[in-house]
Amino acid sequence: MVEPRQNTTNAVRVLILLTLALAATMVTGLLTYMLTMGKTNILWSVVLQDILVFIMPAILLAVICYRQPWQFLEVDHAPQWQAIVLVMMVWAVSLPALNWVVDWNQNLHLPASMAALEQAMRNAEAAMEQMTKDLLSTETFGQMLVAFVVVGVMAGLSEELIFRGALMGIMRRGRANIHVVIWVVAIVFSAIHFQFLGFVPRMLLGAWFGYLLAWTRSLWVPILAHTLNNGMVVIMQWMGNNHWIDSDAMEHLGAPQDGSFPWLALVSAVATAALIVFAYHIFSKKSLQN
Repeated sequence: MVEPRQNTTNAVRVLILLTLALAATMVTGLLTYMLTMGKTNILWSVVLQDILVFIMPAILLAVICYRQPWQFLEVDHAPQWQAIVLVMMVWAVSLPALNWVVDWNQNLHLPASMAALEQAMRNAEAAMEQMTKDLLSTETFGQMLVAFVVVGVMAGLSEELIFRGALMGIMRRGRANIHVVIWVVAIVFSAIHFQFLGFVPRMLLGAWFGYLLAWTRSLWVPILAHTLNNGMVVIMQWMGNNHWIDSDAMEHLGAPQDGSFPWLALVSAVATAALIVFAYHIFSKKSLQN
């Protein structure tokens, strides 16, 4: 049992985390404003955000509020090899199903009375998509490696530290049901990206990362899953930029564009569900009850 340093409530600890993250966001915004908008500086801006807004608040919260900060964040032990293999298998098998969910989410429309809001959301989404394309416009191996570290490793480490490590760590030590905690954190995780046309697939990924932590008790497992998910996008885009693969086809694998039934996505979803059930039985069921 991880003991808190002082008799503060979980709500106060969440408030401390949010305050630290908000203060860091303001500092990051100021530093980013001081940078020019070249591609290299966009990369540095992302790194600054990862370190100052996500990593530092999570670590400071753990140090301030808990006697065993690394145990609280659950980074004090390495993952089991079975978990690593499982993460890679689920990523590979789930890709068509996740692509279909992404396609479905992007084609959702708000009621006609909310057309202006929908257009604003789509404009914001287009701006974020353009920034992502700029980050992933890599051709050399060195450029790809830098993008992999920033978009894959840094994002996976930083976001999992604050969302699953810190926020979920606080909430799961309260009275709330672990499933409720996992899904609430997943919703917050998706909403904080402000990309609502990708809200559902990101929420599903967040829930998967949450269950991985609950089952394995090692934050390194969801960090690995998150890094793999982001990093493979970088690698496939790099291979597409060099005309070794059709990255657009990979991006839409499982999401038929001609209106036909998404059989591949259905098979992928069933296989993914089977793997997740298998994972639950491999890892201790008692984890969900603690």
